[in-house]
Amino acid sequence: MASSPKDSRPGAGTEAMPMPSRNPLPLSASQEAQVREVFNARVRRACADEIKECAKAHTFTVSFACRSLTLAMNGCMMAHATQAEHDRAREEWFAGRVERARDRERKERRKLEQEKFHREWWGLPEKDPDAVRREEEKLARKERIGGYRSGQPRPAAADGPAAPPR
Repeated sequence: MASSPKDSRPGAGTEAMPMPSRNPLPLSASQEAQVREVFNARVRRACADEIKECAKAHTFTVSFACRSLTLAMNGCMMAHATQAEHDRAREEWFAGRVERARDRERKERRKLEQEKFHREWWGLPEKDPDAVRREEEKLARKERIGGYRSGQPRPAAADGPAAPPR
């Protein structure tokens, strides 16, 4: 699903990788946890008005004083916690993956610069050139999606039809 000019998703104005399908590839456990965090934040955001005012007035006693509003918020969250909302959270996660990759690369490069400065400052021996080269190659690698780097051709199934998506 390519981003359109009227797209209001986060990262829609930046370079985006196309999403292969509505429910693309299987993600790792940590990636699924990140999708779940996005999903929970979206659902909470949709239902925050249910309890916000009562929670501002009561800090320690919020669970007692706002019980009816808490139950209303739980009902709202159950109503919003649908598969469609989970799919939208997953799409939002995929839309932000390019920006997350840039941030990760920026932090890693900064770390390497700081380490180099630290070695120069304290007169420590330089790092092994092979180790530096390996770190640079690691930064240049493309993101792995579904076990394969993006842009790398996936092998065709040799024995029968492909496994159904999870």
